[in-house]
Amino acid sequence: PAVLVAGGIVAVVGQFKGWQFAAYSIAAGVLICLLEYPRGRRKKGSTMERWGQKYLTAVVKVFGLLTRNYYIRAILHAALAVPAGFLLATILGTACLGIASVIYLLAAVRGEEWQPIEQKPQERSQVWTTIKQPPAAAEGAVPAPAPAPAPALAE
Repeated sequence: PAVLVAGGIVAVVGQFKGWQFAAYSIAAGVLICLLEYPRGRRKKGSTMERWGQKYLTAVVKVFGLLTRNYYIRAILHAALAVPAGFLLATILGTACLGIASVIYLLAAVRGEEWQPIEQKPQERSQVWTTIKQPPAAAEGAVPAPAPAPAPALAE
């Protein structure tokens, strides 16, 4: 999507023939960037949340099936790629969207769908219950010899 936006900016600024397609490409690229920014939860393992993802996740969750289903995402990517293919400056972005569409279609056939990363409430441990007495001596360490008594001073 960033390649699509960059190509669109070049074509609009350069007033290429058909620059209206470039303006469309900028809008489509921004829409796709906003849709793709929130990471989905993995089935196995853990997923790191991106900075600021929780705000966009809430927006993506509002649209429900339209954003969660990978069949719909595949169709959306393919449909948004078509008008951008009419301009040379955005053809690379079109290819990227086409590849993303195929990947989403394969994921949908395998039964995958986008699931939001939901934060688990973390238990706050009590500091005073977790502090333990320090060990008297480190395991396996040879104890240090006791200091020799100081000699008595004679007057």
